[in-house]
Amino acid sequence: MFTVFRKPKTFKLRALHRTKKFGVAGRSYQEVLRKGCFHFQLPVTGSRLCLYEDGTELTGDYFSSVPDNSELVLLTSGQTWQGYVSDIHHFLHAFHKPQAGLIQAARQLLSGEQAPLRQKLLADLLHTVSENTEAETRAEDPPWFEGLESRFKNKSGYLRYSCESRIRSYLREVSASASTVGAEAQEEYVRIVGLMCRKLRAEQYHSSYFDRGAEADSRLCTPEGWFSCQGPFDVDSCASKHSINPYGNRESRILFSTWNLDHIIEKRRTVIPTLEAAVAERAGREVSWEYFYSLLFTAHNLKLVHIACHKKTSHGLSCDPRRIYRLQTKPKRRQPARKCQ
Repeated sequence: MFTVFRKPKTFKLRALHRTKKFGVAGRSYQEVLRKGCFHFQLPVTGSRLCLYEDGTELTGDYFSSVPDNSELVLLTSGQTWQGYVSDIHHFLHAFHKPQAGLIQAARQLLSGEQAPLRQKLLADLLHTVSENTEAETRAEDPPWFEGLESRFKNKSGYLRYSCESRIRSYLREVSASASTVGAEAQEEYVRIVGLMCRKLRAEQYHSSYFDRGAEADSRLCTPEGWFSCQGPFDVDSCASKHSINPYGNRESRILFSTWNLDHIIEKRRTVIPTLEAAVAERAGREVSWEYFYSLLFTAHNLKLVHIACHKKTSHGLSCDPRRIYRLQTKPKRRQPARKCQ
């Protein structure tokens, strides 16, 4: 015998994998199910209702405790629903090659969504599936280049420029310190900076770090352009699994500029002061400028990190004292000449 309530309860009802929703009112579970099947032209036999939120199936007894205006999903025989994460799974299934219909479906879901958490999940998902990652040139993806100078013709070229700009800024900091070095050491310091500058030019300022078309051992991303946060300086990986593809769309490109190339042994607090001291106190020894170069400009001492993983507190790390100066090679002792017999 069916339980009937005097006041109709109202619901928002959708069918599986359909974005259109209907407002349905009924005094019983069976009445709502019957009206839902009518709206979606589905058979009543074998059909059932469940909560969109978590997939809990409704029953006649449970019907009374469900709040008004709850969102329900109508399932037919053989169909399942695990909550709103099922929507996300549906979209992720088509993640790599999203079609226009998929994007439109996501927009429709988002337009009718009120719960903040689901809004964020859908917005993030829509942001991702709308990316034009495979496009490379300005002609293929004009929105990506919005706000950039016309001289940038492809995405890789701009991202190489972005990386080069960061490395150049490090070089400027090192060069500026020449004025703080004592007069006697200043000439040697300037000479070392010049050597670093020449090496950077030869290495194209390590701009390949951000170029998805570069060789695997000289870039920090996948061939598709995905970058993963390498975590704070004092851990091996990112616990939050931050990732981004600045090649995807304009927003991702802009957000990527907030990611840091963080010096594990700190540039300003440690590396540059140690270099200054090494030059001033060399006492005939030769400074191993290549060691300092690796600390200042290369992935040997740089980690790409999401802004939330960038710890600005003191790292408390020092340069390796064994590598500050070149090892002195002892001259070979000359053997006394042997007399001819």
